[in-house]
Amino acid sequence: MSTSNSTVEGKFNEVAGKVKQGVGETFNNDKLANEGAAQQVKGHAQQAWGAVKEAAQDVHDHNQPREEQKAHNVRDSITSAAQNVKEHVQAGAESVRDKH
Repeated sequence: MSTSNSTVEGKFNEVAGKVKQGVGETFNNDKLANEGAAQQVKGHAQQAWGAVKEAAQDVHDHNQPREEQKAHNVRDSITSAAQNVKEHVQAGAESVRDKH
């Protein structure tokens, strides 16, 4: 299994976002901290997409029915998790908006 570009870019965005968020919080710069948090979310999404692509490639390379089901289950799990994250982020944003 090779690591996809999405996975590598995602890890970079996750780490860079953590640094950006930390700097923003250290200097009381909410805009920078929020950008860092958003970059982390982007990184997590890229890594999830990379995992889906890697699983699909592995299935294609091995062409085994059992692996296809496993890859399908991984894709379902990842898309479900991404949906949950999206819904939680949207609910959090709504909550913040309602408070202000």
